[in-house]
Amino acid sequence: MQKLLLLIDKVSTFVGRAFSWLIVALTLFISWEVFSRYALDAPHAWAFDAMIMMYGTLFMMAGAYTLSQNGHVRGDVLYGFFQPRTQATIDLILYIFFFLPGVIALTYAGYYYAADSWHINEHSNITSEGPPVYPFKTVIPLAGGIILIQGIVEIARCIICLKTSNWPSREADVVEVDVDKLKEMVHVKDEDIEKLDQYVVPKGKP
Repeated sequence: MQKLLLLIDKVSTFVGRAFSWLIVALTLFISWEVFSRYALDAPHAWAFDAMIMMYGTLFMMAGAYTLSQNGHVRGDVLYGFFQPRTQATIDLILYIFFFLPGVIALTYAGYYYAADSWHINEHSNITSEGPPVYPFKTVIPLAGGIILIQGIVEIARCIICLKTSNWPSREADVVEVDVDKLKEMVHVKDEDIEKLDQYVVPKGKP
């Protein structure tokens, strides 16, 4: 079971990493459009549509990755003080009564939303001769399906935690700087840092 959970984590991580490159493409595209508009006096009418689609795709396709890393924002400041079993109980209730209905509705409605867009060959009406939007709308059910699969994995994790009183492991990815790991890599101890204080903090001052 744990191998299957980690495998799905890896798929979500792969998808998230792959689509994260859109932020680089979006940055370069916006930079070029600004240069083209103000330096060359040659703006592109479809640029705004393209920016929305690229950012929207990045935002939606990163959902499952963020969920796999337990990175979504929590509104309950007390959650971190609870025991794992209590956390799992809260999560399980929220997943069943809120997450599953919402994501299933998103995936189901998004499928027909995208299908209608393909059927009518829909183009953006924000600007004249707007680009096609049906590929962008196809991202909605695709992202919803991936998030739904990852959500089922999280439900399985809640059930395992209720049985064992411990959260099962996750697929690790890049995180903010781990100070302890950094100290280990450069072979620095806390005592060494304390010795340097004498050169930074003047004597006689706290």
